[in-house]
Amino acid sequence: MLTLYGTKGSGSAAIEAALARAGLAFTSVDAASWNPGPGHEALLQVNPLGQIPTLVLADGTVLTESAAILIHLGLTVAPGLLLPAEASERARAVRGLVYIAANCYAAISVIDYPERWCEPCDDDMKARIRAGTRARLHEHWRVFADQFSIGFEAAKPGALELLAAVVSKWSGTRPMLQAERPTFHAQLLRVEQHPEVAAVFQRHWP
Repeated sequence: MLTLYGTKGSGSAAIEAALARAGLAFTSVDAASWNPGPGHEALLQVNPLGQIPTLVLADGTVLTESAAILIHLGLTVAPGLLLPAEASERARAVRGLVYIAANCYAAISVIDYPERWCEPCDDDMKARIRAGTRARLHEHWRVFADQFSIGFEAAKPGALELLAAVVSKWSGTRPMLQAERPTFHAQLLRVEQHPEVAAVFQRHWP
């Protein structure tokens, strides 16, 4: 049995959605660094950074980093389900997953915890770091929308579509995309309304 560590409204939603698409059963452990308790303590035993999502496979193998988890699942389940079967399309999807992880997901940590990235860090500095990082994050999403909207399979979402739909939920990205990239924003809405993953998105963002 797979074990997924995560919490409501977090990146674990993308993994839950992928597991739902693949029809894979899993045990869920509510855990997050901002929610001390038994779940977080259990998470630290398998991932010393305490980051979510973390997925533990049936044989005890630990997978961390959303993009890595999704790529592994995509290579494990039926071809074409989470990663495209055709090589060039699959390469594009892998590129998109790593793009989100490196350019969008990483920025969220800076926005949420600016004090981790400067010393000393007063309230004015925190506000400036947040503002600058959010502006850069939104620019990265504009580029993503321009680069990846063609071929974005909202009607049969794979790993790339699911991760984009989740990570774009944070830091004001959706309102920005709705205003500046409305076609891509509509695709994201279609992803989260897909019948196989709608319940996951509703549970995380009721």
